[in-house]
Amino acid sequence: MSYLVRAAAESDLDAIVEFEIEIARVSFADEAVTDRALHRRRVAAALGKPGEVALVAVAADEPAVPVGWAWLSARTNSLTGAKYGNFRSLAVAETADRSMLGELLLAAVLDAAAAAGLDSLTGKVHAGNLGMRALYRKFGFTAAHLTMERRGLTEHWREQT
Repeated sequence: MSYLVRAAAESDLDAIVEFEIEIARVSFADEAVTDRALHRRRVAAALGKPGEVALVAVAADEPAVPVGWAWLSARTNSLTGAKYGNFRSLAVAETADRSMLGELLLAAVLDAAAAAGLDSLTGKVHAGNLGMRALYRKFGFTAAHLTMERRGLTEHWREQT
């Protein structure tokens, strides 16, 4: 099958919201924010806004049905003035072409970032999201920071160490 990447449109919002909810579930499990109205407002506010790159992948023969979604926000480092991209989202439907679609979307994001003159991209990925981690590595991303988390602080933490 042949696929295209195009700018996301308002007509894509329902599909994009489902992708955002899936990203939240993968990243936050039981604590995922799954409120469709909230995700719809967040994404709708970004569509067409300067500095925001919102893309969908679609089958060439069905261009109205997104099978993947990517979102990049341009930022400027307040200390150095360097332009960088905050890679916010990438999700692809469960299809036989899933890996290829992820690569197609990430390549389009990198092209958009380069065209915008961004110096670098940063993106977060849940430690357990092995597919996205592999995709990042394939495209030359390296780990720069590690976020550590400790839960259960209402319990006496010394008893657990």
